[in-house]
Amino acid sequence: MTHVELLLGPLLRHVDESSATVWVETSGPCVVAVHTARVPTFEVCGHHYALVVLTGLEPGTSTEYEVRLDDRTVWPEPGSRFPASRIRTLPGDEGHFRLVFGSCRQPSTHPSLGDDALIRYAERMRELSERDWPQALLLLGDQVYADETTAETRRWLAQRRDLSRPPGVEVADFEEYAHLYRETWSEPSVRWLLSTIPVCMIFDDHDVRDDWNTSDVWREQMRRQPWWAERLRGAFMSYWVYQHLGNLGPEALATDPVVAEVLDQPGDRTEALRRFAEVADDELEGVKQARWSYDRQFGRIRLLVVDTRAGRILGAGRRSMLDEDEFTWVEQHAEGDFDHLLIGSSLPWLLPPAISDLESMNELACRREGIRGRWAERIRQAVDLEHWAAFRTSFDRLAALIARVSRADVHPATISVLSGDVHHSYVAQAAFPDRVRSAVHQLTCSPVHNMAPRVVRVPFRAGWSRTVTRLTRWLARRAGVPSLPVEWERRVGPYFGNAIMTLDLYGRDAVAVLERAGPRGLVEHSRLPLTP
Repeated sequence: MTHVELLLGPLLRHVDESSATVWVETSGPCVVAVHTARVPTFEVCGHHYALVVLTGLEPGTSTEYEVRLDDRTVWPEPGSRFPASRIRTLPGDEGHFRLVFGSCRQPSTHPSLGDDALIRYAERMRELSERDWPQALLLLGDQVYADETTAETRRWLAQRRDLSRPPGVEVADFEEYAHLYRETWSEPSVRWLLSTIPVCMIFDDHDVRDDWNTSDVWREQMRRQPWWAERLRGAFMSYWVYQHLGNLGPEALATDPVVAEVLDQPGDRTEALRRFAEVADDELEGVKQARWSYDRQFGRIRLLVVDTRAGRILGAGRRSMLDEDEFTWVEQHAEGDFDHLLIGSSLPWLLPPAISDLESMNELACRREGIRGRWAERIRQAVDLEHWAAFRTSFDRLAALIARVSRADVHPATISVLSGDVHHSYVAQAAFPDRVRSAVHQLTCSPVHNMAPRVVRVPFRAGWSRTVTRLTRWLARRAGVPSLPVEWERRVGPYFGNAIMTLDLYGRDAVAVLERAGPRGLVEHSRLPLTP
């Protein structure tokens, strides 16, 4: 008799005071059980998955768990050197909360990229007391690299198709995306970490392709490629299965129409998910057909994770990070009575100031007719001028939101924008023209396992120079860029190297810790209190 095997996972995803979700991929159809919860797998493109929802848990408890497939225990693996995977529900009262975050992780099979900070964190955590483990892990994009595949993946792709034909060594469809996820999440240390710490995720460009949705011109260029439509469908379908589904808690799962069509119906659900993926990128009269942003509540801490890639509005001469409905949703969920507001955005809101100025100038230049506008567009794509500052209306709207929340009578002690993408790490503190009551920071941690080419390190360092910034501000004014609604200065960094950042939140106090990865583990680079 051939048994169904556990191919990937378990991943511990959404956890609150009384519920938890556990995600798995299996080699065939079966019933997946965790504790007393049992669910059948669902099928997409010949792959089998399950999301097990556990409810009725006690707040503030820690419970070891096993995964069973058709009542056969498959996790933990026999002889594992790691502690038992466990579900730790949030306590009902206030206390210390620890969040770890980072972005941009190539598989550990890339030895030239240095030490993997996520592996180093897992190895250290294995030796720590459970009380020192984080309560959440936030991965801010580029969990997989669809356009920069490893040598092992290229050999696997060559067995499927002719790599001399587009898209060559890049992935082409759902099946190849599934291979990427298995490659990056199967490393034993990372697999145990993801089974033990609740993880939140959002995509960035390399999850689909470098510079994804940088502009309407870029989007139209890609749509002319004969392989792009299937690539984008595979990206959205795999992202929904492997990442987005686990971001949702029990209430959201119960009301999501795509969840109902895929998880709650028997049989192969490929076509149902394909129909959703085919319209997810559509922009109809300035409205997107899918929302990937979501929120989490950790006691008196609110986390808003904002999609800054798929949600962009680019057509009809408009440029916005989000459509109007989604931006309004973000604004509504940023308000409330909590001690800390965390805004997860794969792209930094506050870049090195001089680079921010250049991005805003480039956005204006790209609107020009003729050769000057075309050259500006080429520059935008060549050097990745597509962060918040290159969507200046959205930059200003986010600044206004943060200022409004921080001036309210009931306001958080800190507002922190958590980001990655730029392959270096830093902390910047924001200052508004009128007094605010919250401490506002940009916390950027990237990469977890990748590198910044030396040629780009010089401009990233120079971008913080006051002399260079005075020059770019003068040029920006000459070009007609509006005055900034916020100023900021660097507190930590820039650090170039694989790293992980930790936010320790104690009541209304907050501390950010940046750690760099090395052969002997993680080494503290800086420790910065975020509250006076």
